[in-house]
Amino acid sequence: MSYLYVLCTILLTVYGQIVIKWQVNIAGEMPAEISEKLHFLMKLVLNPFVLSGLAAGLVASITWMAAMTKLQLSHAYPFMSLAFVLVIICSSIFFNEPITTPKVIGTALVIFGLAIGSQG
Repeated sequence: MSYLYVLCTILLTVYGQIVIKWQVNIAGEMPAEISEKLHFLMKLVLNPFVLSGLAAGLVASITWMAAMTKLQLSHAYPFMSLAFVLVIICSSIFFNEPITTPKVIGTALVIFGLAIGSQG
């Protein structure tokens, strides 16, 4: 069950990042004026999709706490690097961000590191 909590943490974290990026893309660039920046950010924070992303972060923290009741931090935390891998894939799918050779090599190193780091 602890690994299911870790998986939930990862998926909720990725969801939060993707949905917030999606809504920021729709909102556009941050205004130059300080008063407009505050209004811009408050409008984003009150956006229902952004709120769902923030709520996902909160629930991810709760599922992480549940995972920590059974797993050692040094064993479980390397799995969080899967969020990095999933964000790269999702950002390519949803935002047409390029998956470059350095990203592929870096992702492969992350997965390799996860395989090694989770052994002990």
